[in-house]
This record gives sequence, structure tokens and C-alpha cells, in this order.
Amino acid sequence: MTPNRSYRNVFIGIGILLLICFIINISLGSVYIPWLDTLRSLIGATVDKESWRHIIIAYRLPKAITAILVGSGLGVSGLLMQTLFRNPLAGPFVLGISSGASLGVALLLLGGSFAGSVLSVFLISKWSLVIAASLGSILVLIAVMIVSVRIRDTMAILIIGLMFGSITTAIVSVLSYFAPAEQLQQFIFWGFGSLGNLTWNDLLILSSITLIGLLLAFAAIKPLNTLLLGENYAKSLGLSIKKSRILILIATSLLAGSITAFAGPIAFVGLAVPHLTRQLFHTSDHKILLPAVILFGSIIMLICDTIAQVPASDFTLPINAITSLIGAPVVIWLLVRKRKMLF
Repeated sequence: MTPNRSYRNVFIGIGILLLICFIINISLGSVYIPWLDTLRSLIGATVDKESWRHIIIAYRLPKAITAILVGSGLGVSGLLMQTLFRNPLAGPFVLGISSGASLGVALLLLGGSFAGSVLSVFLISKWSLVIAASLGSILVLIAVMIVSVRIRDTMAILIIGLMFGSITTAIVSVLSYFAPAEQLQQFIFWGFGSLGNLTWNDLLILSSITLIGLLLAFAAIKPLNTLLLGENYAKSLGLSIKKSRILILIATSLLAGSITAFAGPIAFVGLAVPHLTRQLFHTSDHKILLPAVILFGSIIMLICDTIAQVPASDFTLPINAITSLIGAPVVIWLLVRKRKMLF
């Protein structure tokens, strides 16, 4: 069997698994809905209870689509960062984008106490959180981009990104120390991450930004494959390191920044999904890895969200806790089993 045919069969299998996870995710929840009625609701057919259709279309379907966008976006941005920095521990947030978003939200939620409780009540809303997180991410991105233009060493950019993250984290810690308990609790809940707060209008914005980021990632396939050979060899092949770096940084920032703004900081996915995908496909070719990471990241997030919503109960666990508790042991097991890290 040729490699292309083998990959095609794996892609078909992963695609079927994604569809199954999608249907299961929509079917399960605090209200049990038979999967046949779930399918009828999706295609517009008659269901036994009209309330089931409303639950699926208004709540569960947007949440499942959000899980797909989050899983695919963070997975791809993690793959881009690991290839750019040639570091298996690099993730989508090494540039300080998540820390910048946290700083923006912290200034809104925790800094509101300095502006007065009445003013903070009018300022705090879902869209104000999204805007604050976006502005924080953009400011950090601009700083990193300015540095990337002036510095040739890619590893130096990685270190500077981590330093930006440390600075913003320190400021958040100071704000948290002086913040009232109620506002501190709001900030902690935002940090847990959530997939269920998005409306269809929110999804339209998030999906549009994610699509742009994914298109830029696919446009960077050739530079990504060339960077695997080393920057010096890539230069000898005529690759513009500076332009390629900027393209990759913009794609990562769009993906990670928009997802953090709408869903909060989601841990583990961007770091682990690329490694899990490499273990499955045994290749470093980004023509194969990029679509595989999109599918695999979507499956991982759907599974984690299904577990987090605790079927047949009213409890919803923090999605951040589930992604780490479920994913980290799997990565450890795979690496111990393979005895080496593919890269």
C-alpha cells in the first residue's frame, strides 16, 4: 500500500470518528435526547419534542462548533510554533498572547475596583470581556512583531515572548492581590475557559477569524517544511526567514488570540495535539500534518467537552481541567511507549 493511500484511509477514519464524536457531543447533556432525534433536529425533520430541537439548535450545536473551532485553531497554532522555534515544548501561547488576553480581562474585571463599583457594573459584559482580551492580545502581538523585525535569532523571539508573558502575569498577580473577592472570582471563572457562551453571531465572528488564520497557515506550508531543515539551509534555498516568520506569527496570533478572547485560555490542546498527530502519522510534512491536526484537535476538544458537561447531570466541569487531566496522561503514555518524540 502506497503512503498516500495509507494516509487517505487514516483521514477517512478520523473523519468518521469526528462525525461520531460530534453527534455524541450534541446528544448528551443535562437533558437526554435520543440520537435519532438529534439527527432529525439537525436536518430539520420532525422530532418527538419541539423543546429538544430548541436545545440542540440554540445551545448544543453552537457549543459543539465552538469545540471544533477551538480544537482545530489551537492545534494548528501549536504546530506552527513548534515548527518555527523547533521546540517540542512550544505552544500557541509562548508569544505571550494568552497572557496579554488575561491582562486585558484582568484590567477590566479587577481594575474596575479602582474605577468604582458602579462604573464597573456598566463596563462588564460578554462583549467587553471579548474586546478587553482582544486588545490585550493585540498589544502583546504588536510588541512581539516589532521585536521580530529587529531580531534575526528566532530563539530570541521565543525568549522575549516568554518574558512578555511573565510581565503580564506579574501585573495580573498584583491586580488580583488588591481585587475584591467577587471580582476575583469572576476573573478565575473566565480563566477556567468555556465553550458554551457563544451565540450564532459570536460564532460567525470567531469562525471568520479562525478561517483566515487557517488559510494563512496553509499558505505557510512550504516555508514550514523548509524551516525543518534549519534556518541556514532554508536561506540557501531562497526562503525569506523574516517574511515567513511574520506570516507564521500572524496566523498563530489570529488563531490563539481570537479563541482566547471568545472561549478563554484553553490549556494543553495546542501543545499536545501536534505531538499526538505526529505519533499517528509518522511524518513531518505539513501538507499532511495541518489537515490532520485540524481533525484531531477537533476530536480531542469534542471528547473533552462531552466529559466536561457530565451527561445526565446539571454540572459542567471547567474545560481547562478536563483538557489537562485527560490529555496529559495520554501524551505521557504515548511518549513512553514510543521512547522518543517525533519532530
